[in-house]
Amino acid sequence: MFASLPLTALRAFESASRLLSFKAAAEELAVTPTAISHQIRALESWLGLSLFERLPRQVRLTEGGERLFRTLHGAFLDVAQSVDTLRPQRSGASLTISTTAAFAALWLVPRLGRFYARHPDISVRLDTHCEVIDLHQDASVDLVLRYSLDDYPNLFGLCLFDEAFGVYGSPEQVALARGRVPTLISVRWHNSKLYAHGWEAWCAQSGESWLQGQPAVREYDEEHYALQAAIAGQGLVLASNILVSQSVASGLLEGYRSDIQVEGAGYSALCVPGRERHPPVRAFFAWLQEEARLSGLVPRSQASSARDEQRQIT
Repeated sequence: MFASLPLTALRAFESASRLLSFKAAAEELAVTPTAISHQIRALESWLGLSLFERLPRQVRLTEGGERLFRTLHGAFLDVAQSVDTLRPQRSGASLTISTTAAFAALWLVPRLGRFYARHPDISVRLDTHCEVIDLHQDASVDLVLRYSLDDYPNLFGLCLFDEAFGVYGSPEQVALARGRVPTLISVRWHNSKLYAHGWEAWCAQSGESWLQGQPAVREYDEEHYALQAAIAGQGLVLASNILVSQSVASGLLEGYRSDIQVEGAGYSALCVPGRERHPPVRAFFAWLQEEARLSGLVPRSQASSARDEQRQIT
């Protein structure tokens, strides 16, 4: 059945497609760029179609090449994972997760102990760089935990919960705010599309006139810095109900007029289709689902299963 498949050429194609470089594929497979080029030319001749557009100093997949890559990459992942489970010298599994520094520090890391207690043989490595990761090109990352307004069809994903923004402060600051205009703590949002003019939206809903005149405003580059400022009693912070949940549960912060919430976007866990079957990834997905249920922060779209199928946040 498989005798006619050009496996060497298919492996060269998968590497070149994932890295979008014949030279990088050659380095990965320990051959010359000329050998990669010959293998891909032979594969194109065998298929009767072009797989790459050859551009100056780069290559780009054609529509047919993109279709083949998605199928082939998932198939190679399955084979690699199956072989890995049979190797007797395995000393433990590893899992690389990409997410934001704020989500890692304020939601994920405080809960990771429960994952380790259940799966002591899985080692989790967190990548909290802000750069957008293309999971189809970067095979070193197993899954991403991302926040976005957009839906994309190219990755397997699980919608965890939707975010809303409210006002929080230390118990003392919340009490003082009932009688005077507080100092306002905010974040310089890197992506204004995700949440723009936050304090204006909250004040419009609440009817508070805090923005009239020139209130004292403190801005921070990261959400966890803003929360630490609020915990230290420097004012009231406009913050995510998800990222603030641990501080509220511990009594460090409490909500001010908790009924006033401004809707945000959603958090999802995503991976390349096929990788969700890898045991460490499958275990992490199951654990995330349980933690999301325990948090009580169900997605607004929970009634529909469409968002629990394939989504991409990049």
